[in-house]
Amino acid sequence: MLQLQRIRDEKDIIIVALQKRNIDAATLLEDVLQLDEKRRATQTKLDNTLAESNKLSKEIGLLFKSGKAQEANILKEKTGDLKEDSKRLGDELNTAMEELQNLLYQIPNIPHDLVPAGNTEKDNEEVFKEGEIPTLTADALPHWELAKKYGIIDFELGVKITGAGFPVYKGKGARLQRALIAYFLDKNTEVGYSEIQVPYLVNEASGYGTGQLPDKEGQMYHIGADDLYLIPTAEVPVTNIFRDVILNESDFPICYTGYTPCFRREAGSYGAHVRGLNRLHQFDKVEIVRVEHPSNSYQALDGMVEHVKTLLRELKLPYRILRLCGGDLGFTSALTYDFEVFSTAQDRWLEISSVSNFEAYQANRLKLRFKDHNGKNQLAHTLNGSSLALPRVLAGILENCQTSQGIRIPDVLVPYCGFDIIN
Repeated sequence: MLQLQRIRDEKDIIIVALQKRNIDAATLLEDVLQLDEKRRATQTKLDNTLAESNKLSKEIGLLFKSGKAQEANILKEKTGDLKEDSKRLGDELNTAMEELQNLLYQIPNIPHDLVPAGNTEKDNEEVFKEGEIPTLTADALPHWELAKKYGIIDFELGVKITGAGFPVYKGKGARLQRALIAYFLDKNTEVGYSEIQVPYLVNEASGYGTGQLPDKEGQMYHIGADDLYLIPTAEVPVTNIFRDVILNESDFPICYTGYTPCFRREAGSYGAHVRGLNRLHQFDKVEIVRVEHPSNSYQALDGMVEHVKTLLRELKLPYRILRLCGGDLGFTSALTYDFEVFSTAQDRWLEISSVSNFEAYQANRLKLRFKDHNGKNQLAHTLNGSSLALPRVLAGILENCQTSQGIRIPDVLVPYCGFDIIN
């Protein structure tokens, strides 16, 4: 969420910046400023009314002590009117604050200068590519056929138990899933991330804190009876650890990694491009989350990108990195890099990670602050990244590592799996 003071000071700059997202924010920002003026005027009236009421209460007390009951009772009538005014103004203030908050929730984060202009994913900018795309035989299969051939993933059984998008991993498929999770966690902790286990359900305040609500409400599974949400990513519970927290500068950097299943409704996703593991309602993911001093957040983002590169190099998967354009940028992000693995059997790129800097946008929602060297409270910066999302990594391994003898397991995973081939 953007800070009100920033909107007051930089309205025209923000309007121009949000044009990268193909958003004309002029009317919305003007509505925010007008409502903020109303809120501040109402607050001033309320403060003055309460001050006058307090002053009269003291005078009434003195009059009663002096035996001037008649004069005191006259003033008491006036304080009654002031109490009614205070209640009315308090209600008006609460309404204005709620309306203002709802308006602020509608404004996305300001894109970083590096974000390219563009409308769709076709306008994303490729900034890096690495790895050799293997040459497969003519009879090479996509991963959903390989899964059926070797009995490692049962999509039909998942449909029976729950519905489409909830696969059942079996035998070596389940062990490979577990191996990937352990490998990613180990690699993350090796470079300084602390492992953490968090709840898979969050309350509404957590959803608003990281920006899933109200922006992605229709994409989250909601448990109405308890008013809880199934997490779409570990970013939500991990980042919300710091909601309403004031840190010290010496606490930075704070680095967490965690494995969770993730749940997404993926409403409106249909067609051949979502077959198999390409798009699921439940999937496993290992996440990295950082809370940083504002002066270091972009250096931290670069470090996260390099770390994900290391994972894909060790898995020997061909990949590329895209800098997302304004039209494809997430609502809360200032700058995002997407990693995509090339699926040779499908002849297409599959997104397997997003690494983002949210700057102070989430921190403002979370009220996540730190005391600077002058003792003044400042907003921290938050970052997160997939490290990594399993379904498409697994799809890439199955498709790119298939041979006539079976599916060869990347060397770094063999100690975790206990086998080097699926056949």
